[in-house]
Amino acid sequence: MWTISLQDRELTCWEEVAQSGEIPPSCCNFPVAVCRDKMFVFSGQSGAKITNNLFQFEFKDKTWTRIPTEHLLRGSPPPPQRRYGHTMVAFDRHLYVFGGAADNTLPNELHCYDVDFQTWEVVQPSSDSEVGGAEVPERAAASEEAPSLASEERGGFKKSRDVFGLDFGTTTAKQPSPPASELPSGRLFHAAAVISDAMYIFGGTVDNNIRSGEMYRFQFSCYPKCTLHEDYGRLWESRQFCDVEFVLGEKEECVQGHVAIVTARSRWLRRKIVQARERLAQKLEEEAALAPKEAPGMAVGGARPPLLHVAIREAEARPFEVLMQFLYTDKIKYPRKGHVEDVLLIMDVYKLALSFQLCRLEQLCRQYIEASVDLQNVLVVCESAARLQLGQLKEHCLNFVVKESHFNQVIMMKEFERLSSPLIVEIVRRKQQPPPRAPSDQPVDIGTSLIQDMKAYLEGAGAEFCDITLLLDGHPRPAHKAILAARSSYFEAMFRSFMPEDGQVNISIGEMVPSRQAFESMLRYIYYGEVNMPPEDSLYLFAAPYYYGFYNNRLQAYCKQNLEMNVTVQNVLQILEAADKTQALDMKRHCLHIIVHQFTKVSKLPTLRSLSQQLLLDIIDSLASHISDKQCAELGADI
Repeated sequence: MWTISLQDRELTCWEEVAQSGEIPPSCCNFPVAVCRDKMFVFSGQSGAKITNNLFQFEFKDKTWTRIPTEHLLRGSPPPPQRRYGHTMVAFDRHLYVFGGAADNTLPNELHCYDVDFQTWEVVQPSSDSEVGGAEVPERAAASEEAPSLASEERGGFKKSRDVFGLDFGTTTAKQPSPPASELPSGRLFHAAAVISDAMYIFGGTVDNNIRSGEMYRFQFSCYPKCTLHEDYGRLWESRQFCDVEFVLGEKEECVQGHVAIVTARSRWLRRKIVQARERLAQKLEEEAALAPKEAPGMAVGGARPPLLHVAIREAEARPFEVLMQFLYTDKIKYPRKGHVEDVLLIMDVYKLALSFQLCRLEQLCRQYIEASVDLQNVLVVCESAARLQLGQLKEHCLNFVVKESHFNQVIMMKEFERLSSPLIVEIVRRKQQPPPRAPSDQPVDIGTSLIQDMKAYLEGAGAEFCDITLLLDGHPRPAHKAILAARSSYFEAMFRSFMPEDGQVNISIGEMVPSRQAFESMLRYIYYGEVNMPPEDSLYLFAAPYYYGFYNNRLQAYCKQNLEMNVTVQNVLQILEAADKTQALDMKRHCLHIIVHQFTKVSKLPTLRSLSQQLLLDIIDSLASHISDKQCAELGADI
């Protein structure tokens, strides 16, 4: 790797970079992309063995790190196949990989890597992608109407003209919309670049070595990312509003948490919490019977109730804290490569995941450990797996040891001499007679995600653990303080400083009270990040991110596009009512415009007769303004 400084032209010269860490293998026909002040390399063509690993280069300390794919949760989208001749570009926090030759095929999936969450997915372009149709003449001076933005989180492809020089301000022409399946064909040795908020792909070699002159534009979505996992993670780190304390192991170390999050994610811990609550209630009843006048009642209103104590003898504090972090964020920190202490810690977490029946955490731990096993730690991990009776991890370590390239090095280590006799015998026998490989066609239970669990919790699974009542125009809606505080700075400040004595909170957005349907849409966003909603709800919730202090304006960005794209004859009257109630005058004028021009259809809607008198007068006034003098004369003649 070489670098050249462009700051001082007189001192400009090339210098070789002293690289360290896990340097990618020598290869060619691979792309690089810079994202978040790091450089990334993915796959490529090499005479040596080449994998589909992603490599990351830190500019600051000039260190390479291999980002392994072995730890990805089974059942989640896999990384792209190994390939060469592909492109990779960076936009926001994502890397986008397109095309290339992958094992004698030319795939045309668009793969996306999230730098923050270290996960791959295949992007499904929006259904309004416009690919194909007649080409615009090469020297066309300007475009016609620009296509609309792609839908939530996906983006879409648009086909442009065959050109060598292109003014990106006037590129796209309106074309007929063919089926959404007509996306850019697979290709290699093409070019890709990001301009503003779109990716442009040009040329390349397609089937039968045909060279393409096509250009495609992929419009990225511009929504802020979902902060659900970060918000719950911040609640865990801050330990604010904790209402349960777990007493762990023989040392009785204490770890605090939140009943709402824990009971939503783990059935095993939920049972423990329910049992502890029942014991506490029974104890209070007995105390009340003995001394009714002096009995300490349950805390109400602004008084903070005492922590519920739950004893768990099966767990120690450190692994339990890692497990708790997973419950809040769906993630665990990847062990430092080669650090035996970290691998052993995750093994203890794995043991807890098996005991607590957390399938998702169980798989994450096992795959993290398998990805971290190396020559330096394999014997320690193997012995620990045998002691903890973790059969699958023990099998992985035994198979690692008896590999032809590993065996001689392992048995010459000092650690091998200190292994227990049964384990040494098992290694020798495994080397002499490997067991038959069992087929693994059985589907793997990947468990439920944070989003799935919080969705079920809102829909009724968390009803018995509600500790706050939200009042919407007098109608009560039970909810959970910890969840509201994690997602909204408005509720966080309220519960920290001036919690209402009766445990009830009136809900409004400024001076406006949202509809019950819109309020439920807002709760879905708070609990599990859902943004899909009817357009009339979007009008009520447009100002909610500011009023309730959500950590970005993702909800508002969705509401804006949802309103712009989805006002139809069927819902225009509902949106008109919401626009009038929220004093959204621009949207109200837009609705009246649609009603006037589609009045024959709108007049047949049953909801027209339920509008207020003032809105009916507004519609009549708009109709009168729309009718020309000539039309009035014709109507008079007919009369």
